[in-house]
Amino acid sequence: MSGHSKWATTKHKKAATDKARGKLFAKLIRQVEVAAREGGGDINANATLRTMYSKAREASVPSDTIERAIKRGTGELEGVRYESVSYEGYGPAGTAVMVDCLTDNRNRTGAEIRSLFSRAGGSMAEPGAVAWQFERKGLLAVARAADEDELTLTVAEAGGEDVADQGEYWEVTCAPAELSQLRGALEEAGYEVSSAELAMVPTTTVRIEEEGDARKVLRLLDALEEHDDVQSVWSNFELADALVELVEA
Repeated sequence: MSGHSKWATTKHKKAATDKARGKLFAKLIRQVEVAAREGGGDINANATLRTMYSKAREASVPSDTIERAIKRGTGELEGVRYESVSYEGYGPAGTAVMVDCLTDNRNRTGAEIRSLFSRAGGSMAEPGAVAWQFERKGLLAVARAADEDELTLTVAEAGGEDVADQGEYWEVTCAPAELSQLRGALEEAGYEVSSAELAMVPTTTVRIEEEGDARKVLRLLDALEEHDDVQSVWSNFELADALVELVEA
C-alpha cells in the first residue's frame, strides 16, 4: 500500500470530523472561488468548478456559502483576490513534496512554506526540480464492497485509466478532465464514491523502512497541511508494511 495514498485518505477522513472543520471550510471556499474566477461561474461548463463544488458539498459547506464564493470569483461580489501558487521541495529521507496553495500574498506564503520545510529537516526546491516526478490525475475512492472486475470494466467504459486496491477502498484514476464525468458514470452504475479530487500522483516512490524517517516525513506533511494557505500536499513516499499503522495513528 502506498504511504502517500493512505496518508491522503486518512487526512480526508479526519478533516470531516476533527476540530479543524472551520479551516477545511475556508480552504474549500477558496478553491471554489478561484475555480469560478479562472473558468467562469457555470458549473455545467466549468469542470474544475464542478469538482470543487462537489468537494465543498461533501464536507457540508452550506450551498449559499458556496454560491457567494462563486460570485466573488466571477466578480459579482467583492472579496480578497487569491492566486494559485505551487511549491516544490524535498522532505526527510529524500522524499519529494508538492504543495498547492491559494494566497493573497505570494511572498508571505513562500517564506512560511520555506520555513516549514527547513524546520522539518527538508528544503525548498526550484520550480520543476520535483514536479517531473508527479502526474496530475483525477482520483476517486470507491467503496470496497464493489467487485473489482465489474468496477474495472465500468471504469474502462467510462474513460477511466486504472483501479488499484488501497485496502479499505478501491482507488480509481483518470485524466483530470474526465473526473466529473467518471464520477457521474460510477454513481449512475450504483457505486459508492466517497471522494473525488484532482491529485498529483507520483510516478516513482521512495520506500521508507525506518520508523524515525517515517515520523519525520509525516510531521512535515502534517505541518504543511495545517498552514491556512495550503490546499493540498502530495509526496512520493511509500511506507514499509510494518510502518503503515503510523499513518493510521
